[in-house]
Amino acid sequence: MEDSRNLIDELKGLTNEQVFDTLNQKRNSLEIAIENVEHDFNIGSIVRTANSFNVSKVHIIGKKKYNRRGAMCTDKYLKIVHHPTLEDFLKTQKDRELIAIENNTPRAKPLHEKQFTDNTTLIFGSENSGITDELLKASTDVRYIESFGSTRSVNVGAAAAIAMYEWTRQCVLNK
Repeated sequence: MEDSRNLIDELKGLTNEQVFDTLNQKRNSLEIAIENVEHDFNIGSIVRTANSFNVSKVHIIGKKKYNRRGAMCTDKYLKIVHHPTLEDFLKTQKDRELIAIENNTPRAKPLHEKQFTDNTTLIFGSENSGITDELLKASTDVRYIESFGSTRSVNVGAAAAIAMYEWTRQCVLNK
């Protein structure tokens, strides 16, 4: 029977556990955190993108439940950690640079000016309310993605893809 999963050829025919283990051998140091205040359906899309960039971990802060359909089963191939509280999440981030991607704060600077480090965690909030003030205060830096059209921002799933690519461009592709 042909493997119909959306996998690169070298992973076809492997079990989900074998795919996870194979990817685990070459994970990037990037981590992603998503503050799930509103049961945001975009989380599945962010998880799928995190798999594409082979991030080491995805943290979901707040509500554990999210719409997994957008992840298209890629949540089986990476480590997803649920943190019921912000404090619980912050305990795991002691030696990491926390970069909030948020356009609705005066503290934010353009993403294209950021020089990333290997030990980065990119933080995303829910589509409607963004990142909470508590998490913004705990963040090392806040960045926004420049917009040139009529809207002031891109969808949070698209923002996550852009930010992950920029980190990967600097910390993986340019090394």
